Amino acid sequence: MIATTPGWGAEATPASAASLFERVLLVDDHALFAQGLAGLIEQELLAAQVNIVSSVEVAADALRHDGGIDLVLLDVALNGEVGLSLFARLSDQRARPPIVIISSSDDEETVRAARAAGARGFLAKSAGRASLVRMMRAVAQGQSYFPGGVTAFSTDELPLTPRQREVLSLLAQGFPNKRICQSLDLTEHTVKTHLKAIFTQLGVHNRTECVNKARKLGWL
Repeated sequence: MIATTPGWGAEATPASAASLFERVLLVDDHALFAQGLAGLIEQELLAAQVNIVSSVEVAADALRHDGGIDLVLLDVALNGEVGLSLFARLSDQRARPPIVIISSSDDEETVRAARAAGARGFLAKSAGRASLVRMMRAVAQGQSYFPGGVTAFSTDELPLTPRQREVLSLLAQGFPNKRICQSLDLTEHTVKTHLKAIFTQLGVHNRTECVNKARKLGWL
């Protein structure tokens, strides 16, 4: 049963003290899907409590002021918002729970964008119950979960700052500077500075070379 919680979202009723995670934040604007997923997570004892919010803004506020969230499941598209922009909003937060992208699009570009942004994992909305369980168990054990298998997670995977990873992710999606500015709430000068730093790291001179080399290196 899903109950409305005053404040910032909807909350699944507590399941069990033996659950894999204590609290999960589910960021999705499709109410029926979100409630169904929350119920499944509870049924499988993957989390004792699931809070549901429908926007990046509300999710960021919850994560800034509530230190009890253990995992974030984030839809990549939210009412016209780029779900990955949540990473930018939390860039000044030293410690944050792992974030796993859930998406109805599981094409290679979307998966690469999620990885580059700093997501701990990726799960297609079409995935079955077994995949959900495997993903959450992997993340709980400090591993990452992306199509193709479970791997050890390292915060030093890329020689880029979290913000630079976000810029690279949007660049790979074909976003012009103006849209990157809007998505990450940055000035054009700041975006250009990040792009220059990324180009220097990769030893490239333009956007196409940047994206191609980043893919070859596995950064996307």
